[in-house]
Amino acid sequence: MPPVPAREMEQFVVLVRRLRRECPWDRRQTHESLREGLIEETYEVVESITDRRIDELKGELGDLLLHVFLQATIAEEAREFTLRDVLDDVTDKMIRRHPHVFGQVRARTAAQVKRNWEQIKMSEGRTSVLEGVPRTLPALLQARRVQERAAKVGFDWKRSEEIWLKVREELEELRKTLRRASPARRTEEFGDVLFSLVNYARFLRVDPEHALHGTTAKFSLRFRQIERELRLRGRDIRQASLKEMDAIWNEVKKRKRRAR
Repeated sequence: MPPVPAREMEQFVVLVRRLRRECPWDRRQTHESLREGLIEETYEVVESITDRRIDELKGELGDLLLHVFLQATIAEEAREFTLRDVLDDVTDKMIRRHPHVFGQVRARTAAQVKRNWEQIKMSEGRTSVLEGVPRTLPALLQARRVQERAAKVGFDWKRSEEIWLKVREELEELRKTLRRASPARRTEEFGDVLFSLVNYARFLRVDPEHALHGTTAKFSLRFRQIERELRLRGRDIRQASLKEMDAIWNEVKKRKRRAR
């Protein structure tokens, strides 16, 4: 293993503190003002992992680390906590939650480790197995995490067929709202459909967030091909009919099938 880059970390802390003193933009930042940037940088890290762009991952991790250090520096200035406190807290947590590494508990499988982890979290004062699922997670991911937590204590479907029946039931209830229902009721029923589909995805071992990203990317690619085909015909997509666009869409799908 390479040595811990203590000198480089110290230089980076000095750099961030100097930015806070001398850069007008950095000096203005608060915990709250950096929230959106922190989320964006996190997604850029995830995207570079998904696309297996390792060189980009290195840079994106650096950007994410900058946010961590900025948040800690802002807290130090306000005498809320220090970077040392952050490191001490996460170190203590990792030791406490890995008794199979740092203690006498035995765990032979990843499933046992996960089960022990959840038990330790509950012993730390949590009052619900659902605590710790961030409210700000993307909705599909949040739904999946909540369902997984409930399933760990046995509150779950037994067979995928049961969930599919629930999906159909929720779809029928949504269909009924088309005739006469308030926007709030229609929104609630649509949410029920999505939640039941996430449940079904769990039993199929499908990540719903990843699946929807893939379908959206596929739609975007085909729609761009429609735009390109129309341009080749000297046509503007804003003047094209739905029939014309649909015909190109179907041709694109056929070409894709043939290519497979």
